[in-house]
Amino acid sequence: MNTPPYRIVTPRTVIRCYEPSDAEALQTAISDSLEHLKPWLPWAHAEPEGLEAKVQRLRGFRGRFDLDQDYVYGIFAADGERLIGGTGLHPRVGPGALDIGYWIHAAETGKGYATETAAALTRVAFELAGVRRVEIRCDPGNLPSAAVPRRLGFVHEATLRGRSTTETGAPRDLMVWSLFRENYAGSPPALAVLQAFDAAGRRVL
Repeated sequence: MNTPPYRIVTPRTVIRCYEPSDAEALQTAISDSLEHLKPWLPWAHAEPEGLEAKVQRLRGFRGRFDLDQDYVYGIFAADGERLIGGTGLHPRVGPGALDIGYWIHAAETGKGYATETAAALTRVAFELAGVRRVEIRCDPGNLPSAAVPRRLGFVHEATLRGRSTTETGAPRDLMVWSLFRENYAGSPPALAVLQAFDAAGRRVL
């Protein structure tokens, strides 16, 4: 698998690898959205997190990106400054595959940012990273999140019982959606409008 791009520009967003200098913007966005995120994302249970801890977290994100271990991005407005949410391409679902995660600031939901982001990441996963399969996983109760893979032509493979946890630690089910390379050409992500750039700023797509 090839390294995904460090920066992806879509019609409304800049999806880029985090820098430690983004810590304050990330801390604020999560704080503003915490009650919105907690019901669905296990990592939100550990928030709020102090600014210095957030700086170290972003250093870890960048380090793992550079080492081809995991690929975490911030979703920014077109100016590249205002943080809209977070996303990532995660090699945690087996060889030749990447999993897309995403969250959107509470004030920015319902505007199509998650769909635009997931479409862009699906395209770069197939066309640049060279994967065979892309997955999206979400809670069955999170209807807006589940609508994203459905819009993008992913297939609902299964709902796995008790594979995640609720805010209180109780088991919760997990929906698994997938798109395979052989079905990619006719899918909505194949038509996603974007530009992609590598770590040196060279355009690669």
